[in-house]
Amino acid sequence: MGREDAFITMPDGVRLAATLYLPDAAGPWPVLLEALPYRKDDLTAHYASEYERFAGEFGYAVCRLDIRGTGSSEGVAPGEYTAQELDDLEAVIAWLASQEWSTGAVGMYGTSWSGFNSLAVAMRRPPALKAICAIFASDDRYADDVHYYGGALKQLDLVDWPLYMFLENLLPPVPAVYGEGWREQWELRMREVEPWALRDLEEQTYSEYWKRSSLREDYAAVEAATMLVCGWADGYKNISLRAMAAMRCPRRLIFGPWSHASTETCLPGPNADLVPEMARWWDRWLKGIDNGVDREPPIVLFMRRPTRPAPDLKELRGEWRYEPGWPLERSAELAMPLDEAHTVARPDAPADELVVRGDVGWTAWISCAGGLPWGQPLDQRPDEAYSLVYEWGPLEHELEILGYPRVEATVASSGPVAYLGAKLCDVFPDGTSSLVTRGLLNLTHRRSREHPEPLEPGRPEHVVLELEVAGHVFEPGHRIRLDLAGTDWPNVWPPPQPVTLTIDRAGSRLILPTLEGPPPIAERPTLPPPTRAPHPLESSRGTGMPEVVWRIEHDVLARETRAVTAYGGASEGDGRVPATEERYEGEVGVSTVDPGRAWVRARARNVLRFPEATVDGEARWEIRSDAQAYHVDVEASLTEDGARIWSRRWTRRIPRRLQ
Repeated sequence: MGREDAFITMPDGVRLAATLYLPDAAGPWPVLLEALPYRKDDLTAHYASEYERFAGEFGYAVCRLDIRGTGSSEGVAPGEYTAQELDDLEAVIAWLASQEWSTGAVGMYGTSWSGFNSLAVAMRRPPALKAICAIFASDDRYADDVHYYGGALKQLDLVDWPLYMFLENLLPPVPAVYGEGWREQWELRMREVEPWALRDLEEQTYSEYWKRSSLREDYAAVEAATMLVCGWADGYKNISLRAMAAMRCPRRLIFGPWSHASTETCLPGPNADLVPEMARWWDRWLKGIDNGVDREPPIVLFMRRPTRPAPDLKELRGEWRYEPGWPLERSAELAMPLDEAHTVARPDAPADELVVRGDVGWTAWISCAGGLPWGQPLDQRPDEAYSLVYEWGPLEHELEILGYPRVEATVASSGPVAYLGAKLCDVFPDGTSSLVTRGLLNLTHRRSREHPEPLEPGRPEHVVLELEVAGHVFEPGHRIRLDLAGTDWPNVWPPPQPVTLTIDRAGSRLILPTLEGPPPIAERPTLPPPTRAPHPLESSRGTGMPEVVWRIEHDVLARETRAVTAYGGASEGDGRVPATEERYEGEVGVSTVDPGRAWVRARARNVLRFPEATVDGEARWEIRSDAQAYHVDVEASLTEDGARIWSRRWTRRIPRRLQ
């Protein structure tokens, strides 16, 4: 297998840095493209083993690309999945298709960012793009990304990806790759880079900013054969069944137990090696090999069974199965009225009242788990003490659900802005409450997420809250539990003011998407086993970490609750890859008496030890809220060989618009 660095020139003259992995066997070959902002030559250099496998074992040329303004590429990174990025990727695809070693057939793939842009580019239908594989990606950048959730701002995510992405955009090209002029390119970044989070905080509704690269706007636009990979522990799973129903291209879904990390090593398992499964997809749609993958059942699904919760859960109970498509003929809806549920509330009262606390939700943790400290849910009972709890059962027979549960509720709020959070739980005979799925709705978005409307205090409203997709078997002796609360902290920024929610039990119900009868396909799928063992202290990028912090602090006298996280590690590097250090830490908090008073404090640090210079970059921010606004204070600095060469500060007051 050969490996070489290349620069691909865009129509405006900007050069993008690529690493090409070419098979030893005689070409030409189909080409696979993964395009990321995560610095292919240092911080994510260990991704190379996967590209080497595609080239060496399966006969594909592979291009790993640093997108514009990142890593060793020229230019400035303007934002996420921008028109400029997608224009660039169309030009790169055309270049790859035109090379003498290429057959002209190109596939795109990748996890998270490169899954997102694979979908967005496929919507543009470049002629050489024949197939894609989007792993842990989303079709809805507003509702199913790291920014907003149910129309409310995400909070815990703000200590991690948005901050370290900003810092990485400030780091220099790798001198040995970029060559002469690397320092001038670095100076351009220092002058021009802005924190993307400032714009994201301004875009508080489902605007064109979010729509422009969201597949949910036009599923039919994609003609390339599309394979989706989703995980039950990942936050980007809602694309799964709705895309399988709406897309019209050849499509396949592998839906496993996984979190937002490598399927081979992530928690929870069972783990699997995806590379051979992707190669089968590419063989069919890029090489034209009739291997039967297009005639297999299109959905490969891990159906979960009750598993006792743990923050570092190693493996879910359950079994793999095939499904013939979506929707299924044996799907049905089971309505479970709240006035038929057992509740600790007064049984003679027609409605239940809940005084909203800002810190309810911490046992469910982050909605997009990856490597620790972004772990799995705990026993839900501590949160249930401050929630409205409705329960059915114990069950006499198994009850299987697959799809999108929803809550239809008649609810009134004492204030103009309020949230309704819902958790569907599986309760063990001993009382352990295990989270199955969750959802949240900013009630001002009850009729439109594009044009929110304030609530009229005291006026009952009928709202529909869709929970995240779920596949689960409730076993005999277990109970079904619905928890309703006024927030989902620290996953979501709390509402701006204290409110009381009133739920009319007679006008409210839980709807479960049940399955009747056994699966129509008796054969069970078998995925390739992992080639390496999981490690409990491995980041979502696959690097080892000597320290992980995940701590919940209840400050009794200050009447505050805080979530504290930290992780990081170092790599020694080699002759090609520089030594690196990474450290990410943060705290999110909220007042337990005034949910409008909440905050994020976070710090990210990267050290890159090139032969030419040692670069140390640091970014910090504090984001505080009151009832009216978010107050943002961002600082970043860079040193070279220990001497500070650049620093800058940004401050903003961003009004909360029905947030």
